[in-house]
Amino acid sequence: MEWGRAVDAYCERGGPEYWAEPVNALTNLAFVIAAAVMWPRVRGLPLGRALVVVLAVIGVGSWLFHTHARAWAGVADTVPILVFVLIYIYAAHRDFWRLPPGRAFGATLLFFPYAALTVPLFRLLPGLGSSAAYAPVPLLIAIHAVLLRRRAPATARGLGIGAALLAVSITFRSLDEPLCTLWPLGTHFVWHLLNATMLGWMIEVYRRHMLADGSPRR
Repeated sequence: MEWGRAVDAYCERGGPEYWAEPVNALTNLAFVIAAAVMWPRVRGLPLGRALVVVLAVIGVGSWLFHTHARAWAGVADTVPILVFVLIYIYAAHRDFWRLPPGRAFGATLLFFPYAALTVPLFRLLPGLGSSAAYAPVPLLIAIHAVLLRRRAPATARGLGIGAALLAVSITFRSLDEPLCTLWPLGTHFVWHLLNATMLGWMIEVYRRHMLADGSPRR
């Protein structure tokens, strides 16, 4: 990979300048704000704290990408999102499904073949574009919500809300380029705002489950 290669992937960017995407850059503060809100709420929950830290890092990585707009910054943008997804999957299997840590870790690794199978299918959908890489996530959340509806109905409802939020967020991400001629600002910034809200909400769902379940705060 050419790490210094310039990346022009969003409607708002009109050139190589650092501030060529001011709205896309500044809306990353939403991730930091969501992390600041959730930090005190997950006191005593190590996995909750880990998710909050990664949430803040997502904002930093996305800021780097929408300012520097280089290949290396693209990695800084996407890797923290994957880390958040993997930590949450592990937490879900360990604490929602009460699997032992080893089995929860093994179940987490299944995300990779799951994504390898589903991303190509989502790429077949017209208009989804690069957002196909994210589309398996709301589907996976929705599957967990359905399967948990009797075991933990409140958690299932929370996950359902999270899946819906992420689906809407992905829709706005997908519309950024198609609507560019009509709306030069683009819609990618809405992805940031909704995604920050959704990730903060998913941490809150985990927190509420742990409180309601009476599980050791681990």
